[in-house]
Amino acid sequence: MNKYLLSITAAAFALTANAQQGHTLTENDYAHAESFMSYITRQLVDHDEVTPNWMAGDKFWYRVLTAQGSEFILVDPAKKSRTAAFDQQKLAAALSAAAGKTYSGNQLPFTSIGFSADGKSVSFIADGKSWKCDLKTYQCTPDNAVADASGHEESGNNDNEVFSPDGKLAAYIKDDNLWVRNVATGQQTQLTTDGEKDFGYATDNAGWKSSDTPILRWSPDSKKIATFKQDQRKVGDMYLVTTNVGHPTLKAWKYPLPGDKEIAMIQRVIINVDNPKVINIQIAPDPHRATLSDDIASSGTFDDVDWNADASKLAFVSTSRDHKQEKFRIADVATGAVREVFEETVPTQYESGQGTINWKYLAKTNEIIWFSERDNWGHLYLYDVLTGKVKNQITKGSWAVTQLLKVDEKNRQIYFLADGREPGNPYFTHFYRVGFDGKNLTLLTPEAGTHEITLSPTNNYFIDTYSSPDVAPVRVLRSINGKLISTLEKTDISRLVATGWKPPVPVAMKAHDGKTDIYGLMFVPTKLDPSKKYPIINNIYPGPQGGSVGDWGFEAAHGDCQALAELGFVVVQIEGTSNPLRSKSYHDMNYGHMSENTLPDQITAMQQLAQKYPYIDISRAGIWGHSGGGFATAAAMFRFPDFFKVGISESGNHDNRNYEDDWGERYIGLLTQQPDGTSNYEAQANQNYAKNLKGKLMLAHGLFDDNVPPYNTMLVVEALEKANKNYDLVVFPNSAHGYGKYSLYMTRRRWDYFVKNLAGNEPPKEYQLTRKADPRDSIE
Repeated sequence: MNKYLLSITAAAFALTANAQQGHTLTENDYAHAESFMSYITRQLVDHDEVTPNWMAGDKFWYRVLTAQGSEFILVDPAKKSRTAAFDQQKLAAALSAAAGKTYSGNQLPFTSIGFSADGKSVSFIADGKSWKCDLKTYQCTPDNAVADASGHEESGNNDNEVFSPDGKLAAYIKDDNLWVRNVATGQQTQLTTDGEKDFGYATDNAGWKSSDTPILRWSPDSKKIATFKQDQRKVGDMYLVTTNVGHPTLKAWKYPLPGDKEIAMIQRVIINVDNPKVINIQIAPDPHRATLSDDIASSGTFDDVDWNADASKLAFVSTSRDHKQEKFRIADVATGAVREVFEETVPTQYESGQGTINWKYLAKTNEIIWFSERDNWGHLYLYDVLTGKVKNQITKGSWAVTQLLKVDEKNRQIYFLADGREPGNPYFTHFYRVGFDGKNLTLLTPEAGTHEITLSPTNNYFIDTYSSPDVAPVRVLRSINGKLISTLEKTDISRLVATGWKPPVPVAMKAHDGKTDIYGLMFVPTKLDPSKKYPIINNIYPGPQGGSVGDWGFEAAHGDCQALAELGFVVVQIEGTSNPLRSKSYHDMNYGHMSENTLPDQITAMQQLAQKYPYIDISRAGIWGHSGGGFATAAAMFRFPDFFKVGISESGNHDNRNYEDDWGERYIGLLTQQPDGTSNYEAQANQNYAKNLKGKLMLAHGLFDDNVPPYNTMLVVEALEKANKNYDLVVFPNSAHGYGKYSLYMTRRRWDYFVKNLAGNEPPKEYQLTRKADPRDSIE
């Protein structure tokens, strides 16, 4: 494997990837570029990922890839030990003898294991059969217990079920009603009876995302369920059709749009499980919204609800349709009566942090931990439940809390992630502890870079992964107080570097206001010739819920940015203003004006880079992006036609009147009519500026895209044709938002388009990109 990859890469490096204008690129040039795609680069990275499989006592095992294959590691935090989970050579020999096949210790035929309770044997599935191996005698025998991929006994669970905390019951949806299954006996019990089509219990539909898994929250005692009855009966439909021989299949589903009179509403309920009964929470139905998004399971469970210990009360937050108002409420579970505790109202949109629900109901002390940006930065506040007033601000300063990870009520301490407190890049994340009173703020992860945290089941330990875009990760185990227990893995990229690979260059610029610091990554050809001129391509995702760079940790491949650079370009990803993770004023810079979102920043930043790096040819500027980046790309080509010469707009939400209700209504505001008869959304619709196109534009869309319906791109197509403008179009007839199996086809078309139209070169004809599996993950 390794010799093959190295030979391919070496051959590619013998060729020039920086073909000058007017040259014809070869398949070898494209093969060289492809060698920087993630499915190849990850095969040359060793000792990288650590995915803990937790056991009793916070022990865990993980499998890690090495240059020779893979290793299974067992960690015992209490003993501060990190050892081989078993002797892989002995197990391979024993399994080979028992199975009649030859296996290698470095390439075992399984990726998951299960330890016996006493830790003296290990079970796994190999070649479709269950095995158990004694770790003292290294005798392997067929295991009569049917095990799943984790080595645990098969429980018959369904992916569309939600299990109770005690593991005895599984809740699921059937015919718009909620049911539970007794895991031990298989007995099924119907909990609700009045659910109906488009007015069912615990149903999941955010318009752009849906599933058959119920959205609910079990009570701690496994006797009650908090959920809702979702009313979509009057909500407008969205339609897509398949492309096939014969009559197409119509897909229709509820998909509200900005300005619609009727949107999905949720009637909150409590359901008693033992003796099925539905208790309506006594408030008017809430809009289908949550503090994170309109997918009210964004965090992985029913968002914005929190039981007290004895399940007598349920705290929850109601979010207004425009995300400007949050109401904290507590319901009496027995009666459904609701007490209003407090509310927070903001002029733009309420931001709740990143990825987790950042509030916590502390029933024992009648307190609430609450997230707010009221002082212009995302911070935590302590509220009094009885008065609804703030007791004190917990965190403060010119930095942002992003995730509340653990609350230690006994010791009155909070553990959280935050960005921007430490010197350097403000997007780097660190882990902290602070008292409820805001005192004794402690940094638990002092190393430079950005940190990812995984807490152990008891919260007594955590796995800390730290890295930066140009520094490979280190993974360590720490006690909850931050003390280092063991270094788990140091990622080894020596084999990758030996091929000529180089990391991206972190860059810092000023925003279009000339004052605000903005940051990004720059990708240059590994065989850069500073005496030559290279076109510059901006890979954009404008947010405002995210940014172009996204993850500021180490990655061996950032999409196809480096691959594209190898074809003779400088590629940049720039976090412009209006992205999160900074101050609220920073995030709100383009509130209500998404058509300008970060584009002036992108242009001035690219100009600054061209001044600093003379090999950048700013007269040949290109841009491409997907989804929100597709919107930004078309906007760039239409609004700044003299700067951007070539653009590729993929799956763009070009007119937010044609995209799901929540996104636009959160970041633009509710749709309102202006005195001239237009709406506040009109001036932000890309098709209205299509007549300004001067450069080369490729549009792409999946015709079965249930996130951003393809009619968004068709509006731009129609406007270009009305304006007599040339354009290029790629469609994927039966593909969704990300193009699925055709994603590499889109990548190749993207390379071709920039090579031909921005660099002035000729691409090889129909080069075939081929995804390659990592042989180290093979279990054959």
